[in-house]
Amino acid sequence: MSDMYVELVAVERQLWAGQALQVSARTIDGDIGVLPGHAPILGVLAEGGVVRIKRAEGDELVAAVHGGFVSVTSDVVRVLAESAELADEIDVARAKAALDRTAQSGPDDEEAVAARFRAVARLRAVGQLA
Repeated sequence: MSDMYVELVAVERQLWAGQALQVSARTIDGDIGVLPGHAPILGVLAEGGVVRIKRAEGDELVAAVHGGFVSVTSDVVRVLAESAELADEIDVARAKAALDRTAQSGPDDEEAVAARFRAVARLRAVGQLA
């Protein structure tokens, strides 16, 4: 199977770059899966999504991603996030506590809604939520 070059970048840093076999991400239009040779697209990443990258070595890199874009050409995928965290960097207890704090908030509290999206994405990235 051929591979493609993938970059996972947040505003504050590059999280990963290298060869990959597949990338999946949630956009505002739905989930997408990208394989080498995919048609070019530009998608807006959904708030509180998870990006999965199946690396050329066979293992999977998972990140909680909050906003941004995904750009695909035939052999390059760039995930440009407003913020992102690799699954192995996430403090599960802290993410659960953040989710609990947002449970009391109403839908009009934009800050709490954004915090809830981030907490859910973190917990999904580490396999604590489906």
